[in-house]
Amino acid sequence: MFYWVSSNQNIKNFNKHSAVDLIRFANTGISRTDLAEEMGLTRAAVTMIVNDLLENGVILEAESRSIPNGRPPVVLEINPKRGLVAAVDMGATHVNLAIADFSAKIVEEVSLPFDIKQGPEACLAQVKRNLKELLDRSGISISEIMAVGVGVPGPVIKDAGMVMSPPIMPGWDRFPIRKNLETEWRCPVSLNNDAELGALGEWAYGAGRGEKNLAFIKVGSGIGAGLIINQQIYGGTTGSAGEIGHITIDENGPLCTCGNHGCMEAFAGGNAIALQAKNLVESGKRTLLSNTPIEKLTAQDVAECASRGDLPSQAIIMRAGTFIGIAIAGLVNLFNPGAVIIGGGVAQAGDLLTTSIRQAVRERSLHASEQSVHITTAMLGQRSSLIGAIVQAINIAIHDATERKKSASKEIFLTELKQAAPTE
Repeated sequence: MFYWVSSNQNIKNFNKHSAVDLIRFANTGISRTDLAEEMGLTRAAVTMIVNDLLENGVILEAESRSIPNGRPPVVLEINPKRGLVAAVDMGATHVNLAIADFSAKIVEEVSLPFDIKQGPEACLAQVKRNLKELLDRSGISISEIMAVGVGVPGPVIKDAGMVMSPPIMPGWDRFPIRKNLETEWRCPVSLNNDAELGALGEWAYGAGRGEKNLAFIKVGSGIGAGLIINQQIYGGTTGSAGEIGHITIDENGPLCTCGNHGCMEAFAGGNAIALQAKNLVESGKRTLLSNTPIEKLTAQDVAECASRGDLPSQAIIMRAGTFIGIAIAGLVNLFNPGAVIIGGGVAQAGDLLTTSIRQAVRERSLHASEQSVHITTAMLGQRSSLIGAIVQAINIAIHDATERKKSASKEIFLTELKQAAPTE
């Protein structure tokens, strides 16, 4: 599972946190008997853990909704009213924000235009303002938010709470994002790459539910991969695992944002698709893309025109799918996932994109690996990374709540924050 356990955590506490995660990610609740079987514990040991969690208000008892006839058994569920969290998904051109309860049910959300190239000061000022407006609209105080999950489109150094050399985030290199936001919001903040969060969101509540190993490929302005291996997010040594967009397809190819030539992102990323569309319109070829001012053409426009039957747009999307499939074939051969999920704005092209991806994977993967992988589009659509950010925020909040009374975790965090502040 995904929670963090400190080195001084004893086995009883470890079991309690394991029980919380099993209850969280059960589709329709879980019975005490099934919980004991999953954990390999006696019924008496599970009863002690469950009673502790019930007393703390983290879980509650409910009637199973999966039994159509007869008396439904009592199952354990997360108490949605135990706390609130917030989530922020920063993209290259958009920012999505949400407030959710402990069951990951969204209370309020908003999607707004955004420009990651404005740099950290301007962008984070907008995010803070947007979250305050969302909270005010909901009648919720920031003091009620127990944790915030944040996603960014760049390689994240998790321990430091910052990004390192992000190709599409100029000016953000090593800026203390997490510290900046924790100081403002006065609560714990998690920072992850947006593709990682997409993988987590789809694993928890989408197309990857039940998979132990999966890859989430986010095709937006750039292309990134979020990897889950053995039900754990895999970030690599420095947090830059999954930068699949910077695999070299053609060393003599176009210049990429990372400074190299011929990266897959330079052929099939959203910016590359938009550039191909503009070149197509300028060539005078008949296409529905001509109905949009050339300076405003985006990859989403290409995907929309392709879905409406525009052949030149379809050719651009299918070519991009082939390049993406070549990279995914290497990924499939390398770590043999059970599912590859395609998300991001360009995924709106649907079967046109996934069919060409599947074809390329079929032609270039080892048969044993290709036969076992399911390639599909994101079930959560544009919300995959936002839902993943919610899951990460709940990871922090719910495990703090498991150990402490309702207000204690935030009080302890504020004390630690104050102690860490530089003295004048």
